[in-house]
Amino acid sequence: MKHVAPLRYGVIFKKAFCDPETFTAFVHDVLGIQLEIDKVETEKSFDPPIGKVDCRFDLFAQDIKNRTIVDIQHEKYSDHYHRFLHYHCAAILQQAEKSENYQPKLQVFTVVVLTGGDKHQVDMAMIDFDPCTRTGKHLDEIPHKIVYLNPKYVNEATPEPLRQWLRAIEDTLDEVVNETEYTNPHIQRVFAAIEQDHISPSERARMFDEYNQEELKRTLFDEGVIKGKQEGKLEGKLEGKLEIARSLLAEGMSLALVAKVTGLSEAELAALLAV
Repeated sequence: MKHVAPLRYGVIFKKAFCDPETFTAFVHDVLGIQLEIDKVETEKSFDPPIGKVDCRFDLFAQDIKNRTIVDIQHEKYSDHYHRFLHYHCAAILQQAEKSENYQPKLQVFTVVVLTGGDKHQVDMAMIDFDPCTRTGKHLDEIPHKIVYLNPKYVNEATPEPLRQWLRAIEDTLDEVVNETEYTNPHIQRVFAAIEQDHISPSERARMFDEYNQEELKRTLFDEGVIKGKQEGKLEGKLEGKLEIARSLLAEGMSLALVAKVTGLSEAELAALLAV
């Protein structure tokens, strides 16, 4: 048995998968493509941002030889379908250079790993951008794909070797794994990277920050729902969030963090400050 840090935390997930060998092996087992990369970027963003949102990719790699971009996103919250569709499209749009040619130079694949529950309760879902005929035949014109994975719902029908990866991710969530149950050497590499003894003080501090943000967001959301129910209308829920936001802003919390924990947009918060 091995004591590990749980992969539910972004800092730990990035530590485990930022190694090019591990990243490449995982992508191969999920997408069936072979990358040639020598680095994986973390917290990748585009300058200038695409659209009105500054997208930040947890793990991002470009294979120039094989004309491929793959980003792996780690997510626990409920808006992942729309959020990562936006991120995926940003990675395509940032390649556009002129209106004479809309075909991006690199194909884009986004893999989203969900370590929380999901209302659909499926192990894998996919958005395939390739057009298909009325009878379902693909035209092989657009290769871009988004794959959503949820280790919580892995089952006997989940194909290998994907099943072993998803089982391993889920297995870390209680902080103890039986490494002898896994034959994939790249999974053993992940376990070694996130072993408790290999977690630095700064990484532990970031884990605690993530945990505290999760708890704060959960508490504030519950308070907003309760207030809304007590007043018997949706406006009550919004007003509850606004009151909490006022309080946090008055205490000096940044606009971005208040937006994250309350679910309000930065534009709504800016309007609140202007009042």
